Amino acid sequence: MDKNAFSFTPTINDERQSFSIKDGTIASFQRIVGRNSQTESSRRHSNVFDVAKYILHELGPMTTMKLQKLVYYCQAWSLAWDEEPLFDEEFEAWANGPVCPALYDAHRGQYVIHETDLVQGNIGIFTDSQIDTINTVLNSYGDKAPQWLSELTHKERPWLEARGTTPVGERCNAVISKESMQDYYAGLIQ
Repeated sequence: MDKNAFSFTPTINDERQSFSIKDGTIASFQRIVGRNSQTESSRRHSNVFDVAKYILHELGPMTTMKLQKLVYYCQAWSLAWDEEPLFDEEFEAWANGPVCPALYDAHRGQYVIHETDLVQGNIGIFTDSQIDTINTVLNSYGDKAPQWLSELTHKERPWLEARGTTPVGERCNAVISKESMQDYYAGLIQ
């Protein structure tokens, strides 16, 4: 992916995230959005631990809250750009934002997590397109604070819809559907 041709800046001051195409490169933008042309047989099946380990490999140790949100955004933007999930595991609409219970179980009790803390995970499993997606997310969200990322997810429809009428701060295990994620984030680039 030509990261100079496409950029997005997440913002919590607005309900939607802002996007721009630089240098008038519509062809590059169409290539990015249309990346799902790769055949299914050439795709490798990854899991949430592969994505988490890759993020930790690239950015270093971080809070578990931040890791959860970055993994969520990798999944969300893969659904939007590539029209397929990076992994099968689900996210739930927890009080502090989206959380993948399978990943949570692997880091339960930790505040900061290192790449070596994840026993599972293979960072060499991704296709070039998947790496492009993950790296673009890390370039846009990777420097944000954990609380900032949490607040951003609280303003976005997938988390809000999954929580429904659950009061703020209350426990909620409702699944954030991949369909709602794909619909919402794909809508931001149209």
